[in-house]
Amino acid sequence: MASAAASTASPAVRTPTRGRIDKRNAILDAAFDVFAAHGYEQALVQEIAEKAGVAKPTVYNHFTDKETLFRAGLTAEAQSVMQRNIDVLDLLRSPSDDLRATLTEVAHRLARSCCDKRSRSLRWLTYAQVARFPDLIEIVQGCTSIRVGEALADRLARLTLSGHLRPCDPAVAAEQLLALITGPLETRSRLGTRKTGTAELRTLADTAVDTFLRAYGPDTPATN
Repeated sequence: MASAAASTASPAVRTPTRGRIDKRNAILDAAFDVFAAHGYEQALVQEIAEKAGVAKPTVYNHFTDKETLFRAGLTAEAQSVMQRNIDVLDLLRSPSDDLRATLTEVAHRLARSCCDKRSRSLRWLTYAQVARFPDLIEIVQGCTSIRVGEALADRLARLTLSGHLRPCDPAVAAEQLLALITGPLETRSRLGTRKTGTAELRTLADTAVDTFLRAYGPDTPATN
């Protein structure tokens, strides 16, 4: 009876081991660095394997070919950028009494994140390979623009309900605030090819928030 019961029992679900997950993450991280340094065409899987500390066949065990590895590497980095930016937006969950100061800090951190080396490399690689990997535009923008915009809209909706902002469509307000930050940034940084200093980023954040609050600030001060 025991053997019969065992034969009809559902097979155990196999989950990836910690070591396998760590290797996969190491390969993805190394792949992004190598692709960023050399571009898609010139990047070598052997160099990616060496940088990840694994054998070349191990890379192919996780990712069947170079194209799959490239797509997975950029997707993972886009998700990482998304999470960093959403973590920044959490400052708006419990803003200080000085909403302008909190918004300015958020704007400055978002601008700084947009200017960091990995974020710039993510944009360059996506733009450079858009003809070969057209789906990456949707994947990368989905993480870095759409998901972050949705998270910001959620935070702005809370601020509207608490009276810190005037009644508005939070999705539109979020889109416009992000545009006020990233639009001038792309121009000033020359699409990420020019380093933007801390003082310049601070000024950009101040200006973006000032314009935003002129449009969306409350008609009367919020009461706590």
